[in-house]
Amino acid sequence: MRVKELFAFIKERHAIYERRLAGKPKPWTKDPILQQYRFCNVYRELDTVTVWIRENWREPWDWDPNLWFTMAVARLVNWPESLDDLSYAVLNSRQITWQPAEFIKVMDRRKKAGKQTWSGAYMIHSGVAESKAQYIADEVLTPLWKDRGGITNELLELNKNKSLLHLYRWLMEHKDFGSFMAAQVVADVKFQTCWKEAKDWWTFAAPGPGSLRGMSRVEFGDLGTKYADLAWNESLQELQRQIDPLVKKAGMLRISAQDLQNCLCEWDKYERTRLGEGKPRSKYPGV
Repeated sequence: MRVKELFAFIKERHAIYERRLAGKPKPWTKDPILQQYRFCNVYRELDTVTVWIRENWREPWDWDPNLWFTMAVARLVNWPESLDDLSYAVLNSRQITWQPAEFIKVMDRRKKAGKQTWSGAYMIHSGVAESKAQYIADEVLTPLWKDRGGITNELLELNKNKSLLHLYRWLMEHKDFGSFMAAQVVADVKFQTCWKEAKDWWTFAAPGPGSLRGMSRVEFGDLGTKYADLAWNESLQELQRQIDPLVKKAGMLRISAQDLQNCLCEWDKYERTRLGEGKPRSKYPGV
């Protein structure tokens, strides 16, 4: 396994975050690829949108068993200014709620005013609906809200036997919650107090195209390996075991499987650039 090469990327990417946070002047790295292009943080919890969601929705409403639903809303929208406007459509002084008409009104009003309404990170097509907001409200979120007992009641009963994999699979039974979106919601929900003792908190992850390529680069040095989900997860767990002592020695926080999965995706982007196979879409000039 090319563990040391992957970890060198992880360590330097996190060092960039720390140097920038400390107010040090640019450039924050000598690596020309990391200078020129944007790469996600090693820890998803440090990303800008995640920080907003954590501080404004997740932590204040940690006590509510329906918090997972607001995390679904948050990731489908994924734009803090819109989420701020939407707060009263999903939250009130007593409990988490769902007001689809208000959701549609807020999102359509923002769009009409020429304001950015959605993040470009997660693409969902609205089909024949009058607006994307109407489609998301009527076809995606309202059925999910109506079916909330399927996970909320179970959550209250599962206690320490609950698993993130169970929540992930349950979400995937619902419209427009494919593997990527379901895993994004799980990545937020896992930090709610009642989920922190989930038996697979550190080990759950779902593969995506980037992390599949990244794992093949790490394990075999090429892109030729095709993984079944089980084989990929077994390889990820072995990678995690080898990464853990390097992370500890570097004085970094332990990296969960979901964050490590994301690091594989980002490292694949880095390697594609280094090897002349392609370039990341998002530039970060002047680092």
